Amino acid sequence: MPDGRPSLPGRARRRRTATMVLSTVLMLAAGLGTAGPVNAETIPQTGPNATAAVGQEEKDLRTECAAHPEANTRKGWVKSRFETCVHQPVYLKLMDKERRLRGELWFDLWILGFSYDGSRRVDYTSSIENIRTKAVAGENPATWKIEQNFSHTINASASGPNPQMTKPAVTTRSENIAQWTAKPFWQLNYTSPDTGKLDPANAQIVTGMVSLDMRVSSPTAVPWTDPVMAYSSVRFDYTGRAAGKYKGTVFTEARVELVMSLKDPSVDQSARHILDAQQLPERTFPSWAGKTVPGSTEPLHRRINKTKQDENRDKSIRECREVWGDYSGTPLECDEYPFASTYEGSTKGDNRFSVRLIDGGDNGRGGLLIQKVYEENRILDGDPFYVKINP
Repeated sequence: MPDGRPSLPGRARRRRTATMVLSTVLMLAAGLGTAGPVNAETIPQTGPNATAAVGQEEKDLRTECAAHPEANTRKGWVKSRFETCVHQPVYLKLMDKERRLRGELWFDLWILGFSYDGSRRVDYTSSIENIRTKAVAGENPATWKIEQNFSHTINASASGPNPQMTKPAVTTRSENIAQWTAKPFWQLNYTSPDTGKLDPANAQIVTGMVSLDMRVSSPTAVPWTDPVMAYSSVRFDYTGRAAGKYKGTVFTEARVELVMSLKDPSVDQSARHILDAQQLPERTFPSWAGKTVPGSTEPLHRRINKTKQDENRDKSIRECREVWGDYSGTPLECDEYPFASTYEGSTKGDNRFSVRLIDGGDNGRGGLLIQKVYEENRILDGDPFYVKINP
């Protein structure tokens, strides 16, 4: 399949932002054991409508987030390279130094994150909503404080020379329940400086992580902290045309898939070849006992080097001619899977590939679909992705 080609000129794209909502179920205790029943008063502390401060796109993502079990993790549900979310109710028991229960606290923690294609920037909107308290006699929940602190780290080994991230002016918010209820949302943005020009020798990659730690405190209780309440892995780059827009930011833990369908007449032959290679590899060429072909559960990895791509194509064409003879002058072309623009292509040396003669138009359209996935997801050299064929 002739992939790795420039996309159709003039094709415009708009990157949707990525939303990340992160939280976890917590218990705050000074030691082992639990306190017995107490004479407590329930004090509801419910904030304003959770979606009142966000736009329709964010509302839609929040709805999707609630339906995904992955949202109930520190990493959250990473919907795409530009949208990710986690949401989970938080429950705390506040204990004093003698391990006596001072009160209970419930709230919903959300953090919405947005990364951008065309900009070296990532935004987060954090919120604490639907707060409720239950305190023992004599305890005053108005004195309880909830603190959020955002920080970032840089993975130098996965970054280019002199990697830098610029943090927002304010990264910590520590307020009482009334203040969080009145204003549940706050925003942060992280950026990464660049030289302002494309450098073929340096993609100006910065790989980092933004983390949230939280603290809940009371004058009468032992403070609780979680040093990694939630985290978000991001990457900034200035790769140029090969990635679509010249620069951008992505959430690196998103699963990227090229999806094709057997019912799509424009690429049905390409789709059938890929599905046969994935599910019936021993019936594809080259044929050998025990053959497997990656891409379904084992990812493929993009290869941008044009010389290496051409070497893959040349070897695949030789294999096609060996099996089917000279097909020049026909409307057929040699389709290869894994694609020539991957490190798993035919020259890798393990023979875990397949070639087949298919209609040239189908082959070309399939190649454009691959390029579209690369560009719309900012797939850089070595980045993993999967291939899924729908019936």
